[in-house]
Amino acid sequence: MRDPFTAGLLSFIIPGVGQLYNGRILAGILWLIITPGFWIGSGGTLGWICHIVAAYTAYSYAKDHPIRT
Repeated sequence: MRDPFTAGLLSFIIPGVGQLYNGRILAGILWLIITPGFWIGSGGTLGWICHIVAAYTAYSYAKDHPIRT
């Protein structure tokens, strides 16, 4: 079973880890690569937005797909 709270928390701490927890390997790798680029490129503003979006997508995926297949 996937826990939405755990997925969201993991992805908020390190964007992409929540997606990896959900089994979405490609999405996790993309978040791990894209977020630092936004942190550096925007001086932090877009980095926070990426953190929130990554956490929300990990949470919502785990909520919609609670059972691992």
